[in-house]
Amino acid sequence: MPFFFLPILLQAYDPEIEAVMNRSRKQKQEQRAAAAAAATPAATAPARDDGKVPVPAKFAAPFQACLDQAMESPDAGVAFAQKWRIEGGSFYARHCMGFAYARAERWTPAIVAFEQAAEEAERSGEMVEAARLWAQAGNAAMANGDLPKARSDFDAALARGLPDGLEKGEVHLDRARALVALDDMKAARDSLDIALTQAPKDPLAWLLSATLARRTGDMRLAQAHIARAVQLSPDDASVALEEGNIAVLTDHEDVARAAWGRAVKLAPTAAAGKAAADNLSRLPAEKPAG
Repeated sequence: MPFFFLPILLQAYDPEIEAVMNRSRKQKQEQRAAAAAAATPAATAPARDDGKVPVPAKFAAPFQACLDQAMESPDAGVAFAQKWRIEGGSFYARHCMGFAYARAERWTPAIVAFEQAAEEAERSGEMVEAARLWAQAGNAAMANGDLPKARSDFDAALARGLPDGLEKGEVHLDRARALVALDDMKAARDSLDIALTQAPKDPLAWLLSATLARRTGDMRLAQAHIARAVQLSPDDASVALEEGNIAVLTDHEDVARAAWGRAVKLAPTAAAGKAAADNLSRLPAEKPAG
């Protein structure tokens, strides 16, 4: 049966929409933990294998206190950060201010705070910290819908020389998200290829790569990369949905039916599950066995 409806259907919903939304929510929860883990006095901190530089002892305690305030009340976090900045909190105070604004989803002041923190970190010679702050500014810009600024901030982060590894891969992945939204597919593919090399265990990178390959008609690459995403995250409804999308466009209706059915079971009320259910309803009825 010709699936003439699918090109329109698959454009209506892409799995990265929900995946990125889920990732953003997860980042809000993890950002505090990551920042708090970094807030270890430099004098006593053990060597770290992730390359992160511990927060100097003079800033560690107030930085942690500021983050705690922001978690309890974004407004209290902003007030704490403003006072601390005046008292000499350096770029750590602006970092916390950006975090507090992001907690409140006040994206415009969050962007400003993160960018100012990045610039101050650069003036202090802390280029890796500056790169991380530029990346946070880019994510705030993405959340605010300012795609050109997001791309610019991600470019700034990568230009500051992040060490190889997961962190660099995540920035390239975020940059690719912005570039896809800006319809610059070639540049997005370049960043995704780097992300896959730097962060090969991130299922979202393989999912977005597969989706981009489908969009650009490279179905062989789409099949290979969605298979890797399924391997890494078999219980993700967005991954299962995209597996079905790619399968049906490569004439594997049975695989599509099974993948979409899995997406419905995994997340029946989420966008991915609903899209999969809609796709299933458009398939022809299965012929009875025998």
